[in-house]
Amino acid sequence: MIKLVSSVLKEQAVWIGLAIMVVSQAATLAKIEPFWSWNTPIAWTGFIIFADAIVFRARGHSWMRSAPREFALLALASIPLWLVFEGYNRILSNWYYVGLPENPALRTFGYAWSFATIWPAIFEGADLVSVVRGAGRSSGSGRADGSDEASQPHLPNLPVLRDLPGLLTAAAGALMLACPFFVSPGVARYLAAPVWLGFIFLLDPINAWLGGESLRDDWRANCRDRLTNLSLSGFLCGVLWEFWNYWSRAKWHYTVPIMEHLKLFEMTLPGYFGFPAFAIECFTMYVFLRRAFTRAGRTIAL
Repeated sequence: MIKLVSSVLKEQAVWIGLAIMVVSQAATLAKIEPFWSWNTPIAWTGFIIFADAIVFRARGHSWMRSAPREFALLALASIPLWLVFEGYNRILSNWYYVGLPENPALRTFGYAWSFATIWPAIFEGADLVSVVRGAGRSSGSGRADGSDEASQPHLPNLPVLRDLPGLLTAAAGALMLACPFFVSPGVARYLAAPVWLGFIFLLDPINAWLGGESLRDDWRANCRDRLTNLSLSGFLCGVLWEFWNYWSRAKWHYTVPIMEHLKLFEMTLPGYFGFPAFAIECFTMYVFLRRAFTRAGRTIAL
């Protein structure tokens, strides 16, 4: 009986995910609890289920079906990874939250659930974009079953002087990430762009040196699929984040001091161009974190 129910749920996962998104948003518009206060994590859970099911139908493998253990670890890792940006926001003061549960335990659970959907949503979105684009996996970037060819043990390619561009790129990234700490609060409010780009510049060459997936190696191999998939996923997820947030009771507001009165939902129009960069940043940060613990892992965004 349990296997039958599990089989039915897997077969209907596309519709289940779609239904979760539609019902949660409709209930939010009607201000029906718990959806009104919990729309963001509920809707994103639906999106992840929906995207994963479409990818599995198209390819026969997906994050949740083919790499459930890593998917669970990805969701857990998403929480501290996002907290890095919450920490930066203490300095940048670019957003704040309203309508959160008064109960501390419930509020913490809400934070954790919401933050745990961020990296999975970006990566599932990138796979979904890849399927829609009809882009296949490039040679040397991963096997057909979604596992990473780099999982085979080998010595990392350590940085040397001949890789001066990589060293300069990493140094530039470190400088970008450090600069908000050395300016006045008034100036720091304008430094969101260096933060949303800094981890890309810092970590992508390091990932390449360590033998992990990297945009630098993709570029050298004349492969643009990962960059395209991540960028479009960033745009897609950015619009959905702002759409689902706009009518929610528990939500965020922006205080970005650039074109504050030209907005789509809560986000200023120029701010949407930060979402592709954020998606790429998610990729570099996760690859670096994963590489610190294992050489195995599912190929990302191809």
